[in-house]
Amino acid sequence: MESVNQAGFWQQRYEQDSIGWDMGQISPPLKSYIDQLPEAAKNQAILVPGAGNAYEVGYLHEQGFTNVTLVDFAPAPIRDFAERYLDFPTDKLICDDFFDLSAEQHQFDWVLEQTFFCAINPARRDEYVQQMARLLKPRGKLVGLLFDKDFGRQEPPFGGTKEEYQQRFTTHFDIDIMEMSYNSHPARQGSELFIKMRVKD
Repeated sequence: MESVNQAGFWQQRYEQDSIGWDMGQISPPLKSYIDQLPEAAKNQAILVPGAGNAYEVGYLHEQGFTNVTLVDFAPAPIRDFAERYLDFPTDKLICDDFFDLSAEQHQFDWVLEQTFFCAINPARRDEYVQQMARLLKPRGKLVGLLFDKDFGRQEPPFGGTKEEYQQRFTTHFDIDIMEMSYNSHPARQGSELFIKMRVKD
């Protein structure tokens, strides 16, 4: 399980096209969320960590969002994304470990969570919560999806429960929404929680 903390583990998976939970498209609940955002949100600083093939980043860019940062510590998905979106600002494509991002250098209005939390070693989940709170501006938002399912395996994706998430996140966040997603992709129907939460004052 420790191997999931290493960039090489993910680089090999991308090179072999063995990201089993990749849907090949933007997640429907996240598309719906993005589509209802006001025009003013298009200038907000947005982070998509562990972005992988980054369909959400591509969609945000296509819709005119101008300040989106993609982070992944495997070079392959960043290279592939850059080839698909030649006009995407290269300074917003960061090949680095999310846990090493400096809060002094990076501050975001909101973070979009899509299959990153489920890919990290579960032993680092509290560290994830703490780092998210550091990287977000005061009352900044964490929005996205978490698996509400036990996969019963020792490799990603790693699942979890609503009760676990509530316990972990309420240390640093006020939870506005954490409920079963009604518009998930058919392959994920009944197994995703839509989340929206804000950093505590």
